[in-house]
Amino acid sequence: MEAKETITLTSDFGLKDPYAAEMKGVILTINPYAVIVDITHDIEKFNIQMGAFTLASAAPYFPKGTVHLAVVDPGVGTKRRAIIIQTKQAYFVGPDNGLLILAAENQEITHTYQLTNRKFMLPETSSTFHGRDVFAPAAAYIEKGIKPEKLGPEIFDPVKPEFAQIKHENDSIIGRVLDVDSFGNIITNINKSAITKNSEVINVKILNCQLKLRLKKTYGETKPNEPLALIGSHGFLEIALNRGSAAKKYQATVGMEIAVSPA
Repeated sequence: MEAKETITLTSDFGLKDPYAAEMKGVILTINPYAVIVDITHDIEKFNIQMGAFTLASAAPYFPKGTVHLAVVDPGVGTKRRAIIIQTKQAYFVGPDNGLLILAAENQEITHTYQLTNRKFMLPETSSTFHGRDVFAPAAAYIEKGIKPEKLGPEIFDPVKPEFAQIKHENDSIIGRVLDVDSFGNIITNINKSAITKNSEVINVKILNCQLKLRLKKTYGETKPNEPLALIGSHGFLEIALNRGSAAKKYQATVGMEIAVSPA
């Protein structure tokens, strides 16, 4: 029996239609021993940023060697590339539209390849369903032990959209609001490695608000309705309000620019 490795699936397909099942069928046809785990198929339709954040949040908790297949692909059939990103921990397969980049960068990218070798695709490739015809076969073959360089040429310029970028201006880190969770916590795209370890107090500018916040480890270290900053459970800087909604208080929305500097 072949070794069992894991393939995860993330998409905006939902569960009403057969799309997710079709991808699973292709994977199991190529490798019947694959272990398939659904991260989610309920990403908001066409919301690449939401998909990227979800994948980046879940990927660190899977075993080394996992293949992560993600499809939120409003540009399917256009000139956007199909890619596989190899990291020190895993492989990420999907469209080159920024969906994979947050998760992959968190695991240190080693190589990126464009999927062009038709030998590792379905014989008939639809222009509207690359998840089934291009990405699922690629994930299955990689999990089966095919070297990623066999699937196409190496590339060095994967798409990195604004939501995945941070900039440094003088002493400030300029990022963006990546997500607002159901508690109203403002989750930024600034990861823990960008925050100075000895920063106990930081200045935060969001919209027209200038905040001076202590960097805490837990929400409960502050009084009710008192603001704080912390590195959240997914490794990103969060602005929160203990037992309240920071997003509502500071009128923060996804995509909004946020600046952070040492106090």
